Amino acid sequence: MTSLLCITIICLTLAGSAYSQGTNPPSHLTVKVIADLGANVTLPCRLMNKGTPSFGHIGIRVKWSKVEDDEALNEDVLLSMGFHKNSYGSFEGRVFLEEQDSEDASITITDVSMDDMGTYRCEIINGMVDNVQEVVLEVLGDLTDGVVFPYHPPMGRYKMTFDKAVQICLDQDAVIASPEQLFHALKGGLDWCNAGWLSDATVQYPINIPREPCGGSNNGPGLRTYGHQDRKIKNYDVFCHSSALKGRFYWLVQPDRLTFDEAMQACLNDGAEIAKVGHMYAAWKLEAYDRCDAGWLADGSVRYPISRPRKNCSPTEAAVRLIGFPDKMQKSYGVYCYKAEQ
Repeated sequence: MTSLLCITIICLTLAGSAYSQGTNPPSHLTVKVIADLGANVTLPCRLMNKGTPSFGHIGIRVKWSKVEDDEALNEDVLLSMGFHKNSYGSFEGRVFLEEQDSEDASITITDVSMDDMGTYRCEIINGMVDNVQEVVLEVLGDLTDGVVFPYHPPMGRYKMTFDKAVQICLDQDAVIASPEQLFHALKGGLDWCNAGWLSDATVQYPINIPREPCGGSNNGPGLRTYGHQDRKIKNYDVFCHSSALKGRFYWLVQPDRLTFDEAMQACLNDGAEIAKVGHMYAAWKLEAYDRCDAGWLADGSVRYPISRPRKNCSPTEAAVRLIGFPDKMQKSYGVYCYKAEQ
């Protein structure tokens, strides 16, 4: 069943009259669609200019693309001309032209993922008249089925552009968090004084204990925001969102402490992989995993998860503790592994 939770018209610009003589310039319409993660969603697109031939006429072409700020990174989604229809890349077999009537070029995307989030362009091309419509798709994950965590890479804080931030969350078996997910984490007690990218390219951070260095001591608890930032030149940390594990996260018992390379090999020898940061946070938050042993993770960091605060482990709060990014030749730590379900 198609899930179309919200369509909000953002802007409508009709360049020239639909009834003017001669060649009409393209008509532009932008709408916003919000869908649940894993649902089906319809992205609307209809022929706008009156008096133009319908899709049933030979020569009408419909092209859907997923567009980026850099046009060179645009991704083809679907191309339709007459009886010929092709979908492409990650959309192959998941996107279908609605064709409810002769003026409808809407598409349905099945099993929506966080990677599907973004801006889509529908082009209806008919020789003399082109319609160009854009749809912004926002995907909402299950706010209760996952954990939001802050992340910065080994090179230090405030070192990531937006695209790098998106990729680094994926590298940790997570996705970049949405503003709604960060707000839910704030309500759950997350307090973090470093600004990070979110999925809508805003930069925010959650404060539960107001203090002067973190947006001022006179402001109440809440999300502090820098608003939308330039994706290509601004550098911040990131907030990632990890869902429930589809496998087993565990501490690998070893007779000796390990270097990073030895830790990776030890997990492989056990039929697993070295765990990622997203695995540890999901196990800690969603499975109450608790261990007071510092261990290597796949990004070269050393961390340990505490769900029961106690002396010498994390005396004041439940948390994932970060030791840092030590020299990978250092033989001072154990390792956490992850074994995916078969």
